[in-house]
Amino acid sequence: MRKFTNKHLIHSTLIALLLSSIPSVVYAHDGGNTPFGSFLTGLVHPVLGYDHFLAMLSVGILSAQIGGRAIWTVPATFVLVMAVGGGLGLINIGLTSTEVGIAASLFILGLIIALDRKLRTPLAMLGVGFFAIFHGYAHGSEMPLTAEPIKYAFGFLTGTALIHIAGVVIGDIAKHYNSGKIILRISGGLIALVGMLIIIGLL
Repeated sequence: MRKFTNKHLIHSTLIALLLSSIPSVVYAHDGGNTPFGSFLTGLVHPVLGYDHFLAMLSVGILSAQIGGRAIWTVPATFVLVMAVGGGLGLINIGLTSTEVGIAASLFILGLIIALDRKLRTPLAMLGVGFFAIFHGYAHGSEMPLTAEPIKYAFGFLTGTALIHIAGVVIGDIAKHYNSGKIILRISGGLIALVGMLIIIGLL
């Protein structure tokens, strides 16, 4: 068990401050009125939707639980495949049940975290890649009419990566403490519950 260090505390604090500052920055800038408006609108989109936020945080936590190269390959897979899904959403190919797919990602990812199952990295990459299609499609199809597609896409991919990093840091710190592992497992159970409630229409 590692000793909690000042470095861990600093990392966690910086990420928390960064994530908490994103919404205020975006609300202070209308997407159509500034050169960076579309980027900022995309940046905040993953943060404002609790289903997107929880899923992306879960990807980071899951990758930290697996460890090794999964810490970067699993989140990177999600981001890259989500970009493809975003493009499909922009051209509106008619993908249905995106909300069910997003809710299912919460349920499955939360369940894996709750069970503390250490998946093989290729399997984890395949799973998050599948769910990333639904998240990306939702982002692309919900793009504001005033947004510039390229800047908006870069913004929501950046926002997603930041949430993944936060999840990795949380998961990496927590897995070195028995109490942290318990908290993660409880949190995973709650995330899975949220996903189930969305699927059955109670959220």
